[in-house]
Amino acid sequence: MGFKCGIVGLPNVGKSTLFNALTQTAAAQAANYPFCTIEPNVGEVSVPDERLQKIAAAAKSAAIIPTRLTFVDIAGLVRGASKGEGLGNKFLANIRECDAIAYVLRCFVDDDVTHVEGRVDPLADADTIETELMLADLESLERRRPALEKKAKGADKEAKTAIQLIDIALKYVAEGKPARLALAEIPEADHRAFRNLQLLTAKPALYVCNVDEASAGTGNEYSKIVEDRFKPEGAEVVIISAKIESELAQLDEEERTLYLADLGLTEPGLNRLISAGYHLLDLITYFTAGPKETRAWTITKGTAAPAAAGVIHSDFEKGFIRAETIAYSDFVSLGGETGAKEAGKFRLEGKEYVVNDGDVLHFRFAN
Repeated sequence: MGFKCGIVGLPNVGKSTLFNALTQTAAAQAANYPFCTIEPNVGEVSVPDERLQKIAAAAKSAAIIPTRLTFVDIAGLVRGASKGEGLGNKFLANIRECDAIAYVLRCFVDDDVTHVEGRVDPLADADTIETELMLADLESLERRRPALEKKAKGADKEAKTAIQLIDIALKYVAEGKPARLALAEIPEADHRAFRNLQLLTAKPALYVCNVDEASAGTGNEYSKIVEDRFKPEGAEVVIISAKIESELAQLDEEERTLYLADLGLTEPGLNRLISAGYHLLDLITYFTAGPKETRAWTITKGTAAPAAAGVIHSDFEKGFIRAETIAYSDFVSLGGETGAKEAGKFRLEGKEYVVNDGDVLHFRFAN
């Protein structure tokens, strides 16, 4: 499952360089001019999880299959995009399909890399992007409301709810606030209906501060400004040097470890970005393990066992009987399933069981 993260930003902020590094591919042409990414590029990366190796060792698995994260690199945005400037709304459909949006902000000074607006100001960049997305949301909301009003007159309850949610969203967007802030006054029971409005500014936001190499570990004055602005809103802020990530992508594992140590870093920026994304979207991982393979699966925190089984195959959810469950720490420390059973750490859980992060599961289902 993993999650799908759209990467947006003004031209020449390091967006495509970061995409190339994260996916270890040259699929997106990184160049020092606007709109070098004309079509959205999609890349997948394995989600690093040290637990996989330990589970596989205990289960004596022949293969390890991590869960995957999808990045979508979307063409550089400019002021006026919602009115057709630059590439206009070409990118909007691709953003709507994403679970979260990573706003790549330029937090470095380099006279050799031009800025589309002639200055380094990450907050102004973020505001430009957000404004264009809000204008697109405003147009979408205003366009949909009349049709829903007609349905509401016919006692359509869903239409009435949708109108209420649209009015709340309109209030925020009209005030220059992203629609995701409206969730604070929307009942939890209506959160899914609100998400179904597919508003661009309602999607969870990650702010990626692309800093110079020397600031990769601690950040700099620009990234500090970004953190002060967006962390109070509940957004995730990640500090990354796209240049370092690009260099890391060319190294083998041993060289990568040495290079990170020389820079005073403990892990690549990709790991931090994935961790921030999982936290932002409230995602957790469970595992399946056996002689053939150990595999990671991503679900939302609070998912019940049948729905978790459905991530593997819809038939598993439909015919769910029970989940054979072992906690990660027990599975590893007791040498796998046999040891866990002997120690009384093997459990049979039913349909009401909420899967925990790290659970090692085997599902029983009826065909």
